Amino acid sequence: MSQVQKGVCAEPNLHALYLTFTVVDDDVQAMRLKLVRILELFSHYDEEYYEAMVTGVVAIGTEYWYELYPRLIPNELAPFPAMQCDGRQAPMTPGDVLIQIKADRLDICHEMGLEVIQLLGPHVDLYEQVTGFRYLDGRDLTGFMDASNNPRGMRKYDIAIVGDEDPEFAGGSYIHIQRYRHNMTKWQLLAQPHQEQVMGRTKAANKELAEDKKAPFSHASRTQIKDSQGNPVEVLQQSMPYGDMKVQGLFFISCARSPEAFRQLLTSRVIGDEKGHYDKLLDYTFAETGSAYFAPSVDFIKHYAR
Repeated sequence: MSQVQKGVCAEPNLHALYLTFTVVDDDVQAMRLKLVRILELFSHYDEEYYEAMVTGVVAIGTEYWYELYPRLIPNELAPFPAMQCDGRQAPMTPGDVLIQIKADRLDICHEMGLEVIQLLGPHVDLYEQVTGFRYLDGRDLTGFMDASNNPRGMRKYDIAIVGDEDPEFAGGSYIHIQRYRHNMTKWQLLAQPHQEQVMGRTKAANKELAEDKKAPFSHASRTQIKDSQGNPVEVLQQSMPYGDMKVQGLFFISCARSPEAFRQLLTSRVIGDEKGHYDKLLDYTFAETGSAYFAPSVDFIKHYAR
């Protein structure tokens, strides 16, 4: 298989920087070359500061992909599946290039971000930057563990990485991002038992509630779904909390070998099931952004920059 970008299946870090760009000129060859240089930048910092566990991801927005690689289209490339229902929404927002930088040192993330912006220079506008951080023992700012059911070990590659079903794009990953903003005041007014009912898990021990006590509207229920053949629908999450003293939330990242997995997950949460059970957590947090990308393999980016 082609070389997977290291950041797609990387272990969690202490810090992250997410940079979302819109492309403002049509020099696609220059952009292809600069994506290679960003990969080289990741490798340099990984070697120079090996103790910081540096990783990165370069992902191309699904709309911009048709300009950057017009003759090479992943089989399932699709725009962000924007949806809304009864006041809940998953909007689509701009995003031509996503750069994810992670490390166990905040200064390294900052320095790499500056170099990425300088490198991309006049070709892009910075649409959004978000600084993520590890909170306590890997929890969301709601106080509950994040991505409790994330695949582990080599199984992450089975879930997140395109394989032989699309040989030209093997080693790549379909990426979806959403920046959620939490209503922490409203959430903190809930007593802990009610919070646990919303999440479907215990807060301290992170144990899933028994089936007879787990509500169909709980976050656990709405994110543990199966397809029409009865197979689990799974994604690999690389999400991290973000925020300051006024605004708190979660920068959600889904990595999957097919975009259909994220679409089904989002539908289960926002639209819900035939009985109207949606993810009750969405009463306390809402998505402000949403965009879809494809993160090709290292080999692909380098080969088609020639």
